[in-house]
Amino acid sequence: MKTHFKTIVISDVHLGTKGSKAKEASRFLKQYSCENLILNGDIIDGWQLKKSGTWKRKHTRFFNRMLKMIEQENTKVFYLRGNHDDFLDQILPLQIGNLSILADMIYESNGKKYFITHGDIFDSITTNLRWIAYLGDMGYTFLLWLNRLVNYHRRKRGLGYFSLSQYVKGKVKSAVSYIDQYEEELAKMAKAKNCDGIICGHIHKAENRIIDGIEYLNSGDWVETMSALAEDHEGNWQLIYYNEMDFSQDKTDSVQLIPDTAPTENVRELKTVAFNKLNDGLTPPNFM
Repeated sequence: MKTHFKTIVISDVHLGTKGSKAKEASRFLKQYSCENLILNGDIIDGWQLKKSGTWKRKHTRFFNRMLKMIEQENTKVFYLRGNHDDFLDQILPLQIGNLSILADMIYESNGKKYFITHGDIFDSITTNLRWIAYLGDMGYTFLLWLNRLVNYHRRKRGLGYFSLSQYVKGKVKSAVSYIDQYEEELAKMAKAKNCDGIICGHIHKAENRIIDGIEYLNSGDWVETMSALAEDHEGNWQLIYYNEMDFSQDKTDSVQLIPDTAPTENVRELKTVAFNKLNDGLTPPNFM
């Protein structure tokens, strides 16, 4: 039987890139059911698809899994725009049945209110100096390529996985300072919006902690960390790491159904498109 959560948040899957752990992300979603699935930005990497990225079948399967959750489990899906999938600016806000595409949202649950955003809007480098952001993206892509090479040799020697980019982030003082400042600024934004917490992604660093009385929740990524946030029906949040999951028993045969208690969203009026059935087959969008 699947474990049933009220809400699951994942971000930074970067579909269309070599580093994307799309297969693992799809397998993760098969293990759980939820009332609300929030895809918090950078799910599709439009930047890489414009340059050298490749769309593969496993990337389409991720969306097929999402559509099955909508159709078979009546899951409400909220896709929030990130900086790498900023092509969504052309269509948002948009609602198609249980799928909503938004810039950001307010999520209310168990008497608490959370501001949910990918997080790039608070990154002045990404917002105001786009060419520097692209340069940083190139450097990160190179680190991921080097990371695959390092871990290939580690596997041959019987050693475990090593995250080169996380190691570099931890050693470079400017990177550590940037992450600290980023987390503090988002906590301030949540407080300014009279929210109890902030849920974000963007910096590929999973976190669940209190900053100046504000719950700071970061879902991590599906390039290296392979983590997600999950909320139970009592309003408790936890980080789930794919590498710590137990796949010894098949949980996909049945689902424990929970009465629908969907959250109240404080979002702009959405455009609505009627449809009878979602199409299982997906093709990647055109970013040119």
